[in-house]
Amino acid sequence: MLDPFFRADAHGGFVATASTRGPWSPDHQHGGPPAALTVRAMERLARSVGAPTLMRVTFELLRPVPIARLVVQAEAMPEGRGVRRVHARVLVEGAEVMRAVGLFGAGRPVDVTAAPATVAPPPIDLEHPTEFPFFRWPVGYHTAMQLVYARGRFGEASVFAWMRMRVPLVDDEAPSPVERVLVAADSGNGVTAALDWKVASFVNPDLTVALARVPSGEWVGLEAEMRTEPSGLGLASTRLWGEQGPIGHGLQTLVVRRA
Repeated sequence: MLDPFFRADAHGGFVATASTRGPWSPDHQHGGPPAALTVRAMERLARSVGAPTLMRVTFELLRPVPIARLVVQAEAMPEGRGVRRVHARVLVEGAEVMRAVGLFGAGRPVDVTAAPATVAPPPIDLEHPTEFPFFRWPVGYHTAMQLVYARGRFGEASVFAWMRMRVPLVDDEAPSPVERVLVAADSGNGVTAALDWKVASFVNPDLTVALARVPSGEWVGLEAEMRTEPSGLGLASTRLWGEQGPIGHGLQTLVVRRA
């Protein structure tokens, strides 16, 4: 039986499990689980100050996040132009490993017509599931997430993949819709993986997610495109989908290095 990504402890911290393990080291997490854990704290704080709707969040991954006990600290900034900014940071043994700035709105209804989806999302083909092939350990993020390609395949620069959590984020707690999105959104470069992972690494030191609507459903669609240059720079751009249609965009700066 797979563990949740994190277990809450009695002192307000969260102990990462092997389900968070990323592809590059047996001791470090994939970026998705700690990003979702951070948004969990940011959402709760934003809700308490009357701004429950996430509009945009940007993470800076300052260093590899170890599979260890994390402390998440969040602080609401003064209201400005109808939005609230929430700052957060993730600490491991007192050292900051990740920071984030989120933009939250009140989500008040307005009398405008919603923009229709230009195309319907592709179907989720449960008969042909797959798994990230570049994880080198038997248990990790790749086993805690379900992955199905709807267009393209691993190793191509432009794909559409559906992802779904197999385990809760924290203990047996039901994840929020935004938490589901953030667990998956850091995989834009992973579902494309246009470079041979045996030859080059393509780690992202940041992640930005902007949402135009509240997501729904368990599945998150990643319509991702990855570009890399001989200069060592790269970019993964992802259109994010819910089961009913497009919900926003994700962006990852990539640092490309020889493996």
